[in-house]
Amino acid sequence: MTNYDFIIVGAGSAGCILANRLSASGEFSVLLLEAGPEDKSPWFKVPVGFAKTYYHPTYNYMYYTQPQSEMAGRCLYTPRGKVLGGSGSINAMIYVRGNRQDFDDWQAQGNPGWGYKDVLPYFKKLESHPFGDDDYHASQGLIGITRMQDKAHPICQDFLAAAKELSLGVNNDFNGESIAGAGIYDVNIRKGIRDSSNQAYLKPAKKRPNLTIKTIAQVSKVHLDDELRATSVEVSMDEQTLTYSASKEIILAGGAIGTPKILQLSGIGEPKLLAQHGIPLRHELPSVGENLQDHHCVSYFYKAKVKTLNDEFRSILGQIKAGIQYALTRSGPLSLSVNQAGGFFKGDDNSLEPNIQLYFNPMSYQIPKDPNAKMQPEPYSGFLVAFNACRPTSKGSIRISSANPNVAPVIQPNYLSTEQDKQEAIQGSRLIRKFMDSTALQAITEAEVMPGDEVQNEEEMLQFYRENAGSIYHLCGTCAMGPDPQQHVVNHQLKVHGIQALRVVDASIFPNITSGNINAPVMMVAEKGADLILADHQTS
Repeated sequence: MTNYDFIIVGAGSAGCILANRLSASGEFSVLLLEAGPEDKSPWFKVPVGFAKTYYHPTYNYMYYTQPQSEMAGRCLYTPRGKVLGGSGSINAMIYVRGNRQDFDDWQAQGNPGWGYKDVLPYFKKLESHPFGDDDYHASQGLIGITRMQDKAHPICQDFLAAAKELSLGVNNDFNGESIAGAGIYDVNIRKGIRDSSNQAYLKPAKKRPNLTIKTIAQVSKVHLDDELRATSVEVSMDEQTLTYSASKEIILAGGAIGTPKILQLSGIGEPKLLAQHGIPLRHELPSVGENLQDHHCVSYFYKAKVKTLNDEFRSILGQIKAGIQYALTRSGPLSLSVNQAGGFFKGDDNSLEPNIQLYFNPMSYQIPKDPNAKMQPEPYSGFLVAFNACRPTSKGSIRISSANPNVAPVIQPNYLSTEQDKQEAIQGSRLIRKFMDSTALQAITEAEVMPGDEVQNEEEMLQFYRENAGSIYHLCGTCAMGPDPQQHVVNHQLKVHGIQALRVVDASIFPNITSGNINAPVMMVAEKGADLILADHQTS
């Protein structure tokens, strides 16, 4: 079969949800195309397995940015999932919706129906939450949520004690009334197993006869007819070039890098860029690939006076014990994210909303620059504290570097290119030091290992950030939603401006980045996007 009602390009966090929802009634035939393979490795199920896929070329695109002039000229690593589940199959599973103001800002930019009160029902629709059904949560969704409060490492309580001591507040639910304060993160884990949208949505839908899934299927372009209607996609698969057509819609869900790349390869984008690579212009949309946003963070390392996860994961005996515990009960350190505590805080008195996110990890580890090196804890009892700005203002771009779809695009985030972002890099550094000066954390800390005493003033803090900070892998915004075709790529119904039967449903539609980890907002966009699509094709 080569003709379908709907074609979904990309089986990531959004695509898996779309495939489930669009095929649920049995009324429509749906084709889901994924460039990566199936998720056969057991490491996709074990929560700490993301360390095994971090540098895995089979399951990870392993992109790098262009040299960043404000980040000591470094090319920063940018992993992206290339497997069923996409980046949701290889991330650290922190489940944070964002600040309500983030979504009210989406609506204020000309996107009716995307304010906080509008998207909250879709967040609730996602989750099976231990709180059950209340104003902010629901129990009947497909994504299982684990609250780590009673499972997190004991030193996380010292972090919460520090927040109380500093009058910064403790928050029992970042996804409730407010995001502000310190707390323990929720994670999308169900009974000790990663509950990605692939696990929760796609796998239950696989048996449906009207859903076809093709893996290792690289989409090279979308074909448009003379009336600028998206009619089919060109796919490289099994050393062949195939064409699949859609009678109703083609939905791009390739993520903040993959989706603008496909649009540009299809002749939809900025004319000069397309001409540079010999691609005929089909439709001018100058903002395709622009408005790239991301969170970037830096870690401070500490040697502890008490045992941490370093001791469990570096010890052979500890690893065996954790493995047995996980195998028998799906519990213990292997069943959780290592990103356990943290919170959202105002970096200075002028901030109207929390603008700094902290991570307090009961394990300290440095990510190896060599992809062949093993990721492992530091050789001492230790922990780390990391931060990123919630709403960085630096913006960059994703642009094709060749007409060949197998060639990686040019990723230019322009990190730290605004004065606000530089100031927030300093604010975050000061906030970490403020926490570490508390009596609660001094009691468990032997020394600051990195950066240490050589970083004290603002200039030194900023330089440390430039030399050590990296992406926290929340790329978004490259097909931004809004009413103006000169500035935006899709409208509030996620339809590509000027093109019929073509939508984008993934992180690229974010007008502005959300506060916190973006996987939950991406899944929300997919749930809402599915409703928008189905509403346009009701037959009864």
